Amino acid sequence: MAATMKNADSDVHVTFEDQQKINKFARHNAKLQDLKDEVAQKKKDLQNLDDAIDELLLMEGEDKPIPYQVGEVFLQLSVEAANNKLEEGKSETESMILDLEQRCENHKAILSDLKVQLYAKFGNNINLEAEEE
Repeated sequence: MAATMKNADSDVHVTFEDQQKINKFARHNAKLQDLKDEVAQKKKDLQNLDDAIDELLLMEGEDKPIPYQVGEVFLQLSVEAANNKLEEGKSETESMILDLEQRCENHKAILSDLKVQLYAKFGNNINLEAEEE
């Protein structure tokens, strides 16, 4: 979703400030897409944590050690300790998702403001909308 000029032979003059706004729009748009991808990944991670917590509920009362991965190493934890670690990871992931979503909203606000300014100047000569895939 980059800013593109539709008619090269139109009478619209692009100033340095206009180009700076277009560049700023492109940077914020790229960052927004990266943040959306990161939110999607964190939501998958959160779902995996929920699934692991549910699986541990089935093992409650057993004394078997549970392998818990930290980096590239597996630790042997009790069911209760593993459940506590998963709950901590879940709350941490939820707070990361909230933070990322807030950052997305900030970028969306900036993009909305830039769209108004650029469409006011260039009208139909510029396309700032997302391309459909």
